[in-house]
Amino acid sequence: CSSLAGIMLLEVFLVLGTVIIYFLLSKKKDETLPFKEGWWGKGQKPDTEEDTTVRPFKVETTEEELTDLLRRLDQARFIEPLENSCFHYGTNTVYLRQVVSYWKNQFNWKKQIEVLNKYPQFKTKIQGIDIHFVHVKPPNLPEGRSAKPLLMVHGWPGSFYEFYKIIPLLTNPASHGLSDEHIFEVICPSIPGYGFSEAPHKKDFNSVSAASVFYELMLRLGFNEFYIQGGDWGSLICTNLAQIAPNHVKGLHLNLAFVTNMGFTHLLSILLGRYLPRLFGFQDEDVKRMFPFLKKGLYRILSESGYAHIQATKPDTVGCGLNDSPVGLAAYILEKFSTWTDVEFQNLEDGGLERKFNLDDLLTNIMIYWVSGCIVSSMRFYKENLQKGIGTQKHERLTVQVPTGIASFPNEVMHTPQAWAKKKYTKIVSFHFMPRGGHFAALEEPELLAEDILQFVGKVEKEQLRRKK
Repeated sequence: CSSLAGIMLLEVFLVLGTVIIYFLLSKKKDETLPFKEGWWGKGQKPDTEEDTTVRPFKVETTEEELTDLLRRLDQARFIEPLENSCFHYGTNTVYLRQVVSYWKNQFNWKKQIEVLNKYPQFKTKIQGIDIHFVHVKPPNLPEGRSAKPLLMVHGWPGSFYEFYKIIPLLTNPASHGLSDEHIFEVICPSIPGYGFSEAPHKKDFNSVSAASVFYELMLRLGFNEFYIQGGDWGSLICTNLAQIAPNHVKGLHLNLAFVTNMGFTHLLSILLGRYLPRLFGFQDEDVKRMFPFLKKGLYRILSESGYAHIQATKPDTVGCGLNDSPVGLAAYILEKFSTWTDVEFQNLEDGGLERKFNLDDLLTNIMIYWVSGCIVSSMRFYKENLQKGIGTQKHERLTVQVPTGIASFPNEVMHTPQAWAKKKYTKIVSFHFMPRGGHFAALEEPELLAEDILQFVGKVEKEQLRRKK
């Protein structure tokens, strides 16, 4: 009987040992994410080689386009807002009327096209679709110095234009009172289906697909090693790119860190973190931003994520109306620029929009969606990424092995403490609580974001030098 018990015990240990070895080995194998080779063009993939030419591109407009826009703005049907509702029900139409009046009578799209075209833009075909990108080299690189390539990726409902204020701070930092120890060559692509990048014609184009396309873009431009930066969807795309090509990505900088694989400790920290912050690695600022969790976490996510549920399920239905009405499109996008910049802006009749942005910039971003007709394809990105459920994708289970910097802005839609982030991003070399700013950091606080990117790259480069020695 005792020998039988011994055999059974041995079997248990063998099984346990096998399971542990399996998990250890499988974890090692899973350190990188497979590159996603897709074909997103129309119809069948042709047998011929893809044209890899990089072609110059300029934003243009026609009189027909402007006439059609003005006609639609003139014929807009406005609803009356509820009394004293401010932005609590969404975009307040009293303010929206003012925006539309400015759009018709003062906004100069032709002048804004000149602003858009002040940086060199290009298109190139990757995996069957045309990819649009801005590519800015330093205007005066000191002799003997080389620029560091930096890929910057936007999100929804933003565009490549979000980076127009930060680009000069990174390509010519000395002229803007910043340290020029590191000077960048900046590449800002439009996510496929956004702005002037062609929309995928097939289903299942998700963040890993976009990361694979941008990896191919960087290699095509001759960059074997580069830095990457993103917020919103750009954060997820850049995270995936770091998982696909850790040997090519020198550093990953984020102004929003997604952690979707929540373990037991995470959940416990939500329940007890307010009372035992040090136990869970929370700092005072984490506690301030996260608690009370029902109000600042759960309730805020529920009250602000209705759009995401629609876009992750039936994007084409609501998209039809937005693609047909510039005023509807503006109402839909402006609401996000209000609440995601500061949730307290809901208490203002004008949504606080002109406290941090000017109407020319806001309308330029809206016009990029309008003239390219990309609102529906941009919204589909939610369905492609979320339809299988949160926490189900391989990239969500994998860690990130490249040096990571996180700029945590106080008015971001959701706060990710460093204690949570480091479970996914294993090499956080810089994590800063930013003094002010919200979701659209590059457009709202370009100097703060540029400074954080510069110091992060400085740390990564110093560490590399130390290792070489």
